Amino acid sequence: MTEWFEQWFGEEYHALYPHRDDEDARRAVALIRSVVPWGPRDRILDLACGPGRHAAELARWSGQVVGFDLSRAMLRRARERNGGRGALVRGDMRALPFRAGSFTLAVNLFTSFGYFLNEEENRRVVSQVAAALAPGGHFVLDYLNAEHVRRTLRLRITEQAQGRDVLVTRRIDSADRFVIKEIELRDEGRRFQERVRLYDADELAALLLNAGLGIVARFGDYDGAPAGPTAPRVILVAARA
Repeated sequence: MTEWFEQWFGEEYHALYPHRDDEDARRAVALIRSVVPWGPRDRILDLACGPGRHAAELARWSGQVVGFDLSRAMLRRARERNGGRGALVRGDMRALPFRAGSFTLAVNLFTSFGYFLNEEENRRVVSQVAAALAPGGHFVLDYLNAEHVRRTLRLRITEQAQGRDVLVTRRIDSADRFVIKEIELRDEGRRFQERVRLYDADELAALLLNAGLGIVARFGDYDGAPAGPTAPRVILVAARA
């Protein structure tokens, strides 16, 4: 059975959001850079890189960036954005193909995690990222703030995106474990879904700690505001001993 993320992160996603959050990408990478400096010889993994907006910013600050994603469409966009520069690898984050100790820095940004129904699969991703870090390397996890989502969720909105009639419906499942976004392209009669695990901040920190990483910084947005229940994001910076 095809997973939701195999269907949604294709050309339809990019057609609706062709320039999504470029400014956020610049702010996110600047925040990371303020905590975790890197040099031109350091290898950086952008896990679930999507169309490459973060990878391009990471590379702009030097470093050897490897973009990793499952979507062929997103990797194609990343290649176009970066002019063919930098390494791009297609694969499933549950089975990372990198040798232990390969990276000085790994990032997983813009809530590109928590996709799997099986909790063990999400834990496996974090464990594999930790193993791919060199000693002293860092992992930055940027995630939605579950408390903020529960409090502010708008259930139903109609959008006009790139001239297309789009109905977006959001809900939290009955078990209070996932936030679900359903996207209907009404002019085409097609539907897609996003489903992301509602991890609380402490649960995210526990995932990192259980993988052998120590938390060195926490933020609540891309400008470096403090973490907390009213912050829009949970941004954790962790280090491997």
